[in-house]
Amino acid sequence: MDVTISAGPAFAMGTIAVPPGGSVRVEAGAMAMTRGDISMETSTRGGFMSGLKRTFGGESFFVNDFHSGTGGQVGVAATLPGDMAEVSLDGSQPLLVQSGSWIASDPEIQVDSKWGGGKSFFSGEGLILLRCAGAGELLLASYGAIIASTLAPGETLTLDTGHVVAFDGSVNFSVRKAGSWKSTLLGGEGLVTDFVGPGRVWLQTRSSNDFIDWIRKVNPQRNNS
Repeated sequence: MDVTISAGPAFAMGTIAVPPGGSVRVEAGAMAMTRGDISMETSTRGGFMSGLKRTFGGESFFVNDFHSGTGGQVGVAATLPGDMAEVSLDGSQPLLVQSGSWIASDPEIQVDSKWGGGKSFFSGEGLILLRCAGAGELLLASYGAIIASTLAPGETLTLDTGHVVAFDGSVNFSVRKAGSWKSTLLGGEGLVTDFVGPGRVWLQTRSSNDFIDWIRKVNPQRNNS
């Protein structure tokens, strides 16, 4: 996948060059523009259950495949302002992606969901992580800028749960309180996720959950009854 990322890190847009006879898979609703010889095919890709499992991971039931006979471009953009990052997979391990961060990928990449169990439940990030597997390229989006880190075996990186974008399947993760219960309830930090290498971890510099909480504080809903 040949991607040019522009207008980042605040308002990133990815322009994907589709070669003659090629195609790219895009999250439903993420297409911002097309140029040249581009046609679109909408499907569940994998059948009803695959589409349903993607919805559990925060993505759309349908995906769009953009094809080109003679070559063209597809521009993609995320809902929230932020960055984009291109990630390569060699097929040896999956990439686990937070809800809403998968934007596009090569058709050879299988986008499915993974049950996160209690760890994801207690993090407040939902029960499902997207599992992207295969060999090829992915395009990830974030709220805020994206920062990538590579952890050595046994090295630990701790993130606020709202700042997680993606991590390699080789990385172990666990969720815990940021401090004591007093610190968790009164210090404003809540729960954090510990990632233990080896592997790559991507974080976003802003949290959409924090932004939503701020909107609620400055513009509380009023009871009109």
